[in-house]
This record gives sequence, structure tokens and C-alpha cells, in this order.
Amino acid sequence: MTHSVLLVSLAVLVVIAFWVGKSRALSLAGGSSKNLHSLPGYYGLLTALWCAIPALIVMSVWSLGQDAILTHLVTTSMPTMLQPVEGGSQDLLLNEIRNVVAGNVPFELARPEVVTAAREYSRLQGIGDLSLAALVLVVALFGLFVVRARLEPTLRARNAVERIVELLLLACSTIAVFVTLGIVLSVVYESLRFFHAVPVHEFLLGLDWSPQTAMRADQVGSSGAFGAVPLFLGTLMISGIAMLVAVPVGLFSAIYLAEYADRRLRSVIKPVLEVLAGIPTVVYGFFAALTVGPLLRGIGESVGLDVSSESALSAGLVMGIMIIPFISSLADDMISAVPQSLRDGAYALGATRSETIRQVVLLAALPGIVGGVLLAISRAIGETMIVVMAAGLSAKMTANPLEAVTTVTVQIVTLLTGDQEFDSPKTLAAFALGLVLFVVTLVLNVIALKVVRKYREQYE
Repeated sequence: MTHSVLLVSLAVLVVIAFWVGKSRALSLAGGSSKNLHSLPGYYGLLTALWCAIPALIVMSVWSLGQDAILTHLVTTSMPTMLQPVEGGSQDLLLNEIRNVVAGNVPFELARPEVVTAAREYSRLQGIGDLSLAALVLVVALFGLFVVRARLEPTLRARNAVERIVELLLLACSTIAVFVTLGIVLSVVYESLRFFHAVPVHEFLLGLDWSPQTAMRADQVGSSGAFGAVPLFLGTLMISGIAMLVAVPVGLFSAIYLAEYADRRLRSVIKPVLEVLAGIPTVVYGFFAALTVGPLLRGIGESVGLDVSSESALSAGLVMGIMIIPFISSLADDMISAVPQSLRDGAYALGATRSETIRQVVLLAALPGIVGGVLLAISRAIGETMIVVMAAGLSAKMTANPLEAVTTVTVQIVTLLTGDQEFDSPKTLAAFALGLVLFVVTLVLNVIALKVVRKYREQYE
């Protein structure tokens, strides 16, 4: 039985458990829900939860350990047959067996001993799947009958259900925290490995970026240079151009929609602006590469400027258009949420409409506006596809927006694309760049919190 069929069977059993619990509670109460401590649905939910949760826990634990157990059983049952090919490793051999089991490699093309091991693996996997299905269904039925036997009219079913839901929410929060912590620790660990090979000052202050390292002692032209300043400069340049486009346009459009536009016009313009956020970034990349880039080059040639077909200006302009909705939507919501009493007070003191917007409304909505701007900055820093297609991959130490540059995220993708050796500084450099992005994002969040706290104390 496959996992999908098992999940469907468990879902059907949970629905049955809900009906059994609800019907049992009503029958104990003589058919009247007034004699129950909680609504009948809570008794059904309690039964369904005790049917589903233990079974899902068993299924998750089994799935996590099944592959390791099967691998151990296969390798110990045929130790003499399972010998790696010359120059290979046990992991490569096991990967070959799994490919044969999955059907990625036909049986006819595999070695005889690998075919034998694959058939043994498939047999054990079938036994394991049947055992898992039986165990999960038994655990689910056991939970159903235990809770059904304990149901009574005075049982606080609602309290029990709410307690279980609270524990589930706590478990989800804990998982989210540990996942985040695991990501951070893994990035820090790999970055430390990189900094053992490349000094920190060379990485943060170096002016040359050429991560190609030599694979052989006699190889030339691939000594490797890991100075990330050109990447930082390119990221700041493109993000700065994008923010110069997005912040004024997004903020002014939000002010117009919230303070000047009538309801009918607002209902048309606001959805059109938000449509920009739903366009895939690859479409923006094509637009930048096929339209904006050649247009800027033609304009530059007409005035005597040398504009590259792939330039920071092209990528920044298109990226700015892409992130306009992030600023306009949040700023619009924050401006609309400012109490009307603040506007009325300004009007009563003789302020004009524009003065009220500048000196009262925008200051009151400043925390939300700053949050939207910082979200847009984070979005611009993390963008990859537009930069690849419109700005290129060249890591140049330049402040000229008319030349081709690259960014941190683009280099991370480049370093981790294809077959890589995770012991080389070239690959580990991607984790160091990721750590820098993490620190920058953390600093932006701290700044946003300080701004929000400062102005909330003033206006709340």
C-alpha cells in the first residue's frame, strides 16, 4: 500500500471516527445536546483527533527511519555481492541500487549484483509498506475505540479539543523555530569552513571575484579570488536604482488612492497595481532583456553614451517596477488606517489638505510605510532572475550603472549550479554570501523595529 493510499484510508477512518464520536455523545445524552457539557461536534472532533494524531506520528517516524533500515538490511544480507566498482564508494553503490528500484535505470543496464540487491530492496520495501499500513490502521482504530469508550455527557470535550489544538499550534511554532535555527546553523557552519580556506578580510574587502579554483596541481588560470566587494557593490547599485523607482511611485500612488481618488477609481487602479506583484519574475527578466536593455542602449548611442546591452540601470528600472506593489499596497493600507480624527483635528487648526497629509497622515502611517519600504528592499536584494537576464554575470568593480554587473544572489545560484564538490572554497563561498545576506536582512529588520517603536509611542 502506497503512502497516498494509506493517507486516504486514514482520512476516511478519521471521518468515520468523527461520526462515531458525535453519535455516541448524542446517544449517551438521550438525543438532546442540552445534556452534554460541550456541543456534539466537539465529541466527534476529540475522537477524530485521537484517531488521526497517533497514527500520523507513527507514520512519520516510520517514514524517517525506513530508508536507513532497508539499506542496512540489504547491505548486511549480501555483503560479498555488494562491492563498489573500482574507484567508487558505498554511497554511489547504494545510489545505483535506488535508481534501479525507482526505475530510473533499466534492469538490463545494471550489474547483476545490483539487480539482485534492487529486487531484495523492493521486496523489503513492500513488506515495510504493508507493515506500516497495518500498524497505522491499528493505532488509528485503537485511538477511536479508546476515546469512544471514555465518552460521557460530563466529559469536557471542548476543553480537550482546544488543548490538543493549542499543543498542535505550539508544535508547529516549535518546528518553525527549529527549522529557522537549523538553516542558520548550517549556513554558519559551511561559512566557517569557507573562512578556514579564505580569510574573512579577503572575502569582505577583496576587490577581485573569480571563484574558479584549480582541480589539479598542473591546472593554470584557476587560482581563485574571493573578494566579494564587486558583488556587494552591484547588489547595492541595482537595489538602489530599483528603490529610486519604486519608493516615489509606490508612495505617491498610495497617497493618491487613499486621500484623493474616489471609490470607483480606486476600485480600478488598486487591483491593476497589485497585478504587478503576480507577474513571474522571468517575465520581467524577458522584458528587461528584450525591451528595456535595447531601448536604453539606443538612447545612449543617440546622445553619445556607451551603454551595455546588459546593465545595472536596465535591471534596476525593471526591478523597481516589479516591487511597486509591495510599497503601494502596504502604504495605502497604513494611510487608510490613520484615524479620521487626526485629519479633522488638523483641518480644525487651519491646515490645508496637502499640509494634513504631509505633517499628520504620513507621520502617523510612517511605521507601516517604513515596513513596506524595507520589505521592498529585501525583495530587491533577493531578486535573481531579472539580474541574470538583464544585468549579466560579470563581477565588475564599477559605479557606472550603464555597465554590466552582478549581485550576491546571482553568484549563489551560479556557484551551486551543476555537479559541485562541497569541499572546495568555490562551493562554500555560496554559503558565505548567504550569511552576508542573512546579516543584512537582520539589520534591516532591527532598523524597522526601532522606527516602528519610536513612532508608535508617539501616535498611539
